[in-house]
Amino acid sequence: MVAPPDNDVLWARGLHHTHGCTTALTGVSLGVREGEILAVTGPRGSGKTTLLKCLSGQLTPTEGEVWFNSSPVHTLSSPSRERLRLDRFGWIDTEPQLVPELTAWENAALPLLLRGTGQRSAKHTAMEWLDRLDVGMCARRRPAQLDQSQRQRIAVARALASNPQVLFADEPTAPLHLSDGTQLLRTLTTAARSHQITVVLATHDPEIATIADRTVCLVDGRRSGAAPSDAEDDDAESRAACSLSV
Repeated sequence: MVAPPDNDVLWARGLHHTHGCTTALTGVSLGVREGEILAVTGPRGSGKTTLLKCLSGQLTPTEGEVWFNSSPVHTLSSPSRERLRLDRFGWIDTEPQLVPELTAWENAALPLLLRGTGQRSAKHTAMEWLDRLDVGMCARRRPAQLDQSQRQRIAVARALASNPQVLFADEPTAPLHLSDGTQLLRTLTTAARSHQITVVLATHDPEIATIADRTVCLVDGRRSGAAPSDAEDDDAESRAACSLSV
């Protein structure tokens, strides 16, 4: 077993994953440095979502290793991985996954409440992020009363309210119009910079990837171009992999 680099908050080596008879990842290795925004690009079906789920502990890779802060994620029990996701990770899905019975502020505050944060403090934090994402006026409404853009911004507020160390965003602008998506990305990147949040962003849009510090491209479940040895991420190689200037 190879020890991960000290300056990588996330590190993966030789990840393989299959869904039934379908291979989603084949030998993917990468490192994510603390505080950086890493874009994972590639066409639809290239394995981006599977990679993010393996890195965040939602899926256990068929083969390979995932490390967070020099601790192995791939060997953790299911309850330990759930606790890690609650305490240290945030997740923004392609479609907003909100609890229909809860109001907007309750949805945004949910990770804090599950951690044991008092309701007043959790609500205050949730309201701050709802206001920053221009959905504070929706705080007492339930998801069914909101449009898609509002629901997605509430999902982003929920992910940021918990002040995660790593935020995973899987095509977060997919359900949004251009102007709404631009605002969401601006808020997301500003929050990441100011709060030193590491972001792993999956997107098939090269324009969205330009907000990132670095880019990794997947094609058919593999890293495009020659993969770095022992999961070392060379900036120039990562940029060249998808012919993007970031």
